[in-house]
Amino acid sequence: MSQRQARVSRDTLETQISVSVNLDGSGIVNLDTGLPFLEHMLEQVARHGLLDIEIKAQGDLHIDSHHTVEDIGITLGQAVAKALADKRGIRRYGHAYVPLDEALSRVVIDFSGRPGLQYHAVYPRARIGDFDVDLLHEFFQGFCNHASVTLHIDSLRGDNAHHIAETIFKAFGRAMRMALEADAALGNQLPSTKGSL
Repeated sequence: MSQRQARVSRDTLETQISVSVNLDGSGIVNLDTGLPFLEHMLEQVARHGLLDIEIKAQGDLHIDSHHTVEDIGITLGQAVAKALADKRGIRRYGHAYVPLDEALSRVVIDFSGRPGLQYHAVYPRARIGDFDVDLLHEFFQGFCNHASVTLHIDSLRGDNAHHIAETIFKAFGRAMRMALEADAALGNQLPSTKGSL
């Protein structure tokens, strides 16, 4: 299961993004996006998922953050899909509950080959610092569509918007880590009765 690494670039009129991932990393991050709060969240994914992630992004932040956040999600999803290749020998499914003080979130992921997002999170305010919380949904939608995963995100409780977001991203990282682990009992087989994912 070594060499599960990939680099992907996305270049549009709105954004220029380069992402590299190592699915068998140790949580090393190198982020330069112009979006400090999103970088803080991506650090949680890397550390809790034991993924090495490098992201360089330039976008039309003078308009707003929407295109950059969405396109980072898209490009990260493409990089994970490329690094994972044919998905042989992985657990495929992962889940995690993560608390932070009063907040608790659950994330369940399936590397199914079928993109689908169920995102259920209500934030007590619209912005965390100057970051629009609506864009978190856009990040995960972009990731799901391009990693071809089914992803269920549920904020179960929380009063602090930062805590809610952080529990979601930490749980996302831990669920990814579980799903991407080698399943010794499976060997080099695909984790599917269909014979393909």
